[in-house]
Amino acid sequence: MKTVITSSGENLMSSFDMRFGRAAYFCVLDQDSGNAEFLENVNKDDSHGAGTKVAERLIELGIQKVVSGDFGPKAKELLEKFNIQMVVLQNAGLTIDDIVGKMKN
Repeated sequence: MKTVITSSGENLMSSFDMRFGRAAYFCVLDQDSGNAEFLENVNKDDSHGAGTKVAERLIELGIQKVVSGDFGPKAKELLEKFNIQMVVLQNAGLTIDDIVGKMKN
């Protein structure tokens, strides 16, 4: 299963980013292999529609779960349409490594 975690940076020690469409990076975690890859969010500075564009990109990547702090209504609707699970975390103090560790338990 491929899971995306919104991130402020491009490594496991980066802070969890509470924003979905405006997150700086996405940690793509392959839960089967344990491999983590970081992708830059090329849409983070778009004037509008960033969340929808990000959702479309994640659908193309075959993501099955997204962990973020918030989802805009259009992005949420699109992710729901493609049966992508959305997990909302309200703990801004976590690192990506913290979240990955919690997912393994």
